[in-house]
Amino acid sequence: MSLAELFPAVKTLPRADKLRLMQYLVVDLAREEGVPLLEAEADYPVWTPLNAFDAAETLMQLLDEHRASR
Repeated sequence: MSLAELFPAVKTLPRADKLRLMQYLVVDLAREEGVPLLEAEADYPVWTPLNAFDAAETLMQLLDEHRASR
């Protein structure tokens, strides 16, 4: 099937099917490119600035340097 034939067929799909088609294409392309995908039921670390005292100190130093250079 060519793209010229495919586009009108996709346009007639219900919204949920269009979303499933998008998901299928993204997953397929990611696998072809070797991009790791998120897996269901897996744990992923998420960084939070909570208790990131070193980062806060670095930002304060940069702010102080900026103020001093004015």
